[in-house]
Formats: sequence, C-alpha cells, structure tokens
Amino acid sequence: MLYIGSHTSFLKDKQLLGVVEESLSYNSNAFMFYTGSNQSTLRFPVDKELTKEAHALMIENNIDKNNCIVHAPFIINLANNSDPDKYNFYINFLKQELNRCIELDIRKMVLHPGSYTTLSRTEGIKNIANGLNIALKNINGVELLLEYMSGKGTEVGSSIDDLKGIFDLLDSDVKEKVFVCLDTCHMNDSGVDIKDIDKFLDEFDEKIGIDKIKCVHINDSYNIIGSHKDRHANFGYGTIGFDNLINVIYNKRLDNIPKILETPWINRNERDAWAPYKQEIEMIRKKEFVDYINL
Repeated sequence: MLYIGSHTSFLKDKQLLGVVEESLSYNSNAFMFYTGSNQSTLRFPVDKELTKEAHALMIENNIDKNNCIVHAPFIINLANNSDPDKYNFYINFLKQELNRCIELDIRKMVLHPGSYTTLSRTEGIKNIANGLNIALKNINGVELLLEYMSGKGTEVGSSIDDLKGIFDLLDSDVKEKVFVCLDTCHMNDSGVDIKDIDKFLDEFDEKIGIDKIKCVHINDSYNIIGSHKDRHANFGYGTIGFDNLINVIYNKRLDNIPKILETPWINRNERDAWAPYKQEIEMIRKKEFVDYINL
C-alpha cells in the first residue's frame, strides 16, 4: 500500500485540523508537520477540540494516524554535551515535544541526531544515545525516528554505522521506541547510490534490521552523490532522478511505510510561491513524470 504525503503547516488558528485539510488538498493519505517553529522553543497550547476535529476528518478520509509524523525542531542537538546546561535543555525540550505528540495523538516523531561540533564523532554518538535514554525513559506510545543525514559539517547519522552505534548504546526498553527515517536527498549526499537501493537495504538489514525503518523522506537532490551537502530538489528535477526515486517508493521492502515529500516550494521567494505537492503526489501515483514547473 502506498502511503504518500508531504510537509504541512501547523498554525495556531487551526493546528492539526489545518494540517489535515492541507494534506487532503494534495490528495495525501499521510503527512508531516512541526508543532511550532523549527528554529525556536516557542510553542502555543494544543487545542483539544481542534485535535478532536482533525482526527474525525482523518477517519472520514481514511488517513491512518500511524502514517502521520511530527518533525522535531532543528535546534535540538543531542550530540554535543560540552555545555551541560544546553545539553539538558535539549533533552528536556525533546521530552516536551514528545508529550505534545501524545496530546495530538500523533505517535511518530522524526529527529535529526545532532552535530558533535567541538567533540569527536564517537563522543557525539555516545551523547545522542545517552540523551535518548533519558528523554524516552518514561515516554510511552511515541516512536522516535532518527533521520539519516547528509554528513554536512559534523552531523552524526550519515551512515548506517553511525546509526548502529547509537542503537548499540540504547537501553533495551528505549531501543524498542527508536527507529529510523531515511531521506533520499541525505542518502545521496552522504554517498549512497540510490540506483542501488537494495544494496543499501541489505547492509541496513544486516546491521540494524529493516523493521527499524518507519518513514522515508522522498526528496531529489541538487547535489552530486557524496557532496555532503543538503539541498533538496523537486521530485524528478535533481541528480537522483524520477525513476530512481520511484524505485525507492515502490520497493517491496519499504511497502506500507509512509513516504513524505520535503521538496521546495516553487518560486519560494516570490509572492506567487506555491507548494508542488499535489502535482508531485499525482506523478508518484501514476509513476509518470510531468514537467509541471515549466507547463
């Protein structure tokens, strides 16, 4: 079954209800959103009535909440503990975001593992595992998905071995709550050849277990393979290409896993900027590329 959606906007006036309405306008049956700014800790209270209305609309339109995802804000960095106060702040803010997931009854959260900056990669991996052990200890009913990263700067999570290193240090009860979100742009930029996705999945299955993959961000890339950058391109307009992305989406080993678009808006900095998700989702369903940008 194909579960396909995109990033959406969680705004104060409509909150989750607005997310669902936006998703339906793209003909989605999955979605992802931040519960506030991705660059700050400012959060408005969750409106229980809007949440109730949102879930009723989801049921009415056959959107399973298990295919819907919250993205943790970028500011959380569990990889560096050189400032204990900041490190503890990030752990506590992650707990807060996980509890907001529970309030919203959306039970998957994607997290960027973090950057070790002034430390070593080994120390960064240890710090991430320690932070997750603390943050998730008394949180139940939410799955936390570590995102596969591009390897920009000192990012942790740009290889299967990085992720395995984190999993190996998790407490047994916490490990049951931690999973992985792949990202095709990040994978390409980290050095993974998307054309040979099964080779990657073979290694992932051997070292971590393919059952740990719970979401795939399906983004094309402006960058050549192994560039260790992170600039998403629209679906089929980048260096990965339409057919290679389609092969990832319809790979049998990734069946029934939500696929989420994080591709750029068209004319992003102009007044007539618009989201391309309806067009991209239609192409994905039909498995047929249409040059919608230049029509």
